[in-house]
Amino acid sequence: MSADAAFEALGDPVRRRIMELLGEGERPAGALAEALEQAGRRISQPAVSQHLKVLREAGLVTVRAEGTRRIYGADPEGLAAVQDWLARFADGFSGPLDALATELARGKRERRLAGEAAREGRGAA
Repeated sequence: MSADAAFEALGDPVRRRIMELLGEGERPAGALAEALEQAGRRISQPAVSQHLKVLREAGLVTVRAEGTRRIYGADPEGLAAVQDWLARFADGFSGPLDALATELARGKRERRLAGEAAREGRGAA
């Protein structure tokens, strides 16, 4: 599974909604179609099946047989690969945010010291 394939698959809003639904638990394609319809998206079960095929090929969805039905679920391994890819960027924010926190603390300290000095100056007068 590549992150490129996953992000390409998730580029479609219907597939993102399917993933949200599967995040709540496994479902057959028919139940997904019903849930999408309740959310205001009229989509046939064959269309949902096509979206599931794209998500499966991208490594984001698993399928298992239960009698004559196919039950779909979110694939934790595929989702972990996407999270790993995104994690590379999380550290990019930590440096600037740490610097901002330092500057805020420095300003707070300087205001506190200035307030203490002003109070000491008034008490001596």
